[in-house]
Amino acid sequence: MYRLHFLRSFWVVLLTIWTFVSWGQDSLLNTQPLPLADTPKLSKYRLELLDGKPAFIADKQEGLAVLSINGGDSLLYFEQGRAVWEPAVGGAGQLYLLENKQGELQMVHLSTRADGSWRLKPIRLWWSVLPPLVAIGLALVFREVLLSLFVGVWVGAFIAAGLRIDSLYYLMISVFDVLTNYVLRALNDSGHLSIIIFSLLIGGMVAIISRNGGMTGVVNYLSRYARSEKSAQFVTWFLGVAIFFDDYANTLIVGNTMRPVTDRFKISREKLAYLVDSTAAPVAAVAFITTWIGAELGYIDDGIKLLTDFPADLTPYGIFIESLKYAFYPVLTLVFMLIIIYSGREFGPMLAAERRARAKGHGEVVQEEKGGHGEVEDLSPVPNIRIRAYNAIVPVALVIGMTIFGLLDTGLDTVYQSLLEIDKAPAYYSWGTIWAAMGSLWEGENASFVLKLGKVIGAADSYTALLYASLSGVIAAVVLTLAGGIMQLERTMSTLVMGIKTMIPALMILTLAWSLALTTEELHTAKFLTYALKDSINPYVLPPIVFVLAAMISFSTGSSWSTMAILYPIAIPITWAVSQANGIDSVHAFELLFNVIATVLGASVLGDHCSPISDTTILSSLASGCNHIEHVRTQLPYALVVGVLSLLSGMAATLMGGGWMVCLPLLIVSTLLLWLLVRWIGKPIASEQ
Repeated sequence: MYRLHFLRSFWVVLLTIWTFVSWGQDSLLNTQPLPLADTPKLSKYRLELLDGKPAFIADKQEGLAVLSINGGDSLLYFEQGRAVWEPAVGGAGQLYLLENKQGELQMVHLSTRADGSWRLKPIRLWWSVLPPLVAIGLALVFREVLLSLFVGVWVGAFIAAGLRIDSLYYLMISVFDVLTNYVLRALNDSGHLSIIIFSLLIGGMVAIISRNGGMTGVVNYLSRYARSEKSAQFVTWFLGVAIFFDDYANTLIVGNTMRPVTDRFKISREKLAYLVDSTAAPVAAVAFITTWIGAELGYIDDGIKLLTDFPADLTPYGIFIESLKYAFYPVLTLVFMLIIIYSGREFGPMLAAERRARAKGHGEVVQEEKGGHGEVEDLSPVPNIRIRAYNAIVPVALVIGMTIFGLLDTGLDTVYQSLLEIDKAPAYYSWGTIWAAMGSLWEGENASFVLKLGKVIGAADSYTALLYASLSGVIAAVVLTLAGGIMQLERTMSTLVMGIKTMIPALMILTLAWSLALTTEELHTAKFLTYALKDSINPYVLPPIVFVLAAMISFSTGSSWSTMAILYPIAIPITWAVSQANGIDSVHAFELLFNVIATVLGASVLGDHCSPISDTTILSSLASGCNHIEHVRTQLPYALVVGVLSLLSGMAATLMGGGWMVCLPLLIVSTLLLWLLVRWIGKPIASEQ
């Protein structure tokens, strides 16, 4: 008996010693919640090879310490100021971002050589911005997007692989990694695949409704209202605002529908792409019920959870609504387009594009001259058929309706799951019963219709909704074509395939843009940009600092959503902490917080508009039939003009105390300044240079 007790005790002691020693042998021991809540965070250190092994050196550190490695807290065991680090790395090695107690960043690449020795390569943080800058620079210089994006991804892959210039093998492997790693990972994403399928099906639907005469019927109908260049552009703007619930659906529907109308009035494809792109994201970003609202509320909620002494009655949705008065860029962008349309004046590259289109047509010839893919497929109506607008109106309306249906269906299903978790789910599953039971989510308070609808749309799966919509549109287009005897089944399906083929070039660009975004994520580009400007903090300069930072991150990554995801959890706590530290009263502290929240949103959309690697910018070029680089070149000056004025308006709102009584006059003054600017530097399209 005593012998058995002794053996058990022996094994317990041995296991304890082995666990303790293993902590000292592996630095990446645990990324789970730390077993010791009071474990100190590592401050100053050096990372170097010690006896051939990577080790952290901190002369005054003993015992356990915490260091942030790739965003997760990891335990290190120091003995005599040394902590050996031997993480598990593959043949190509691994890139690590280290962050100490003071928030200082260091990026290193660790790998092992064939002889088993370690290779430690420090990676300068500013190199993380090289991949997007290379891609953007090459695209703007050579106007060849595919090759530019491929080179940008390759540069990112080469840096992430440890900059092995001395090895021809790893140099070649980094080229192959563009496909085997980044492109495949970009495609192995359900959201990305949903967008691809949605785009392909919309392309097929557009081809069918073009061949069955439906699109021509819509053009003839819209021509009643589009009697001139101005009215055609206004109709485009109006449709872009009307389809507010999703930017992807907005872009593809408005671009494809209005292209024949704007072509008829010799409006350039660049101008159409600008109208499509600059209505899609701004209206989707600020509308109360959109596919953006769920992500925006989630990001805001993540930031609010980090605050102390924050009123519990302020919900993320309420904060979002309050922040809209500071959303200068989205609102001024929509206003600026109306000014441009009404004045009939343009400036910059857009002026040249519009004059060229008036003289030579909408730009198909120019597109081929610039290296675009051109329009090689015949999408004209089948000869000798009766033109009926409903052949196009029904499928397009079904796309819009099914998108809304999909948002409601998936959103209510998610809400139902939330009700199950708190034992408040209705006994019978239906939209009505779920809607009635939703008050339980606000602890029995009388939730308004808008609050409930916002919760449903915010919880919806927008990608599933888009798939519902696109498939329904294709089915409707095929049925109407066959039922009308316009084309036989075989010809209808070949037209569907032809429409899908027209989407392939732009989707290749989109896939490479996603791949480039993966490299910026792997290289922690956004983290570096945030770190570079983190010390420039003052309560009254916070909005402009956040504006510039958000615009830079969005431009470099091509994603407004990822920018918001990164900045909201950083900007919201900083704003609140700085306000309290400087003794700002609660009213002005809230207004400053609302201003910063809206600033992140607006600047993210600005950077997205300016970036040639943005998915919505690419989709706008695709839907409008415009050369992608020409779209970026012509839109960039307009976006920057509105962006600078929005930056100044946000600064003025902060200095003047904020609130509706400040923001509304600033919005009116900004509108007048935009009008004067267009009258001053803009030139009529008809006049000669």
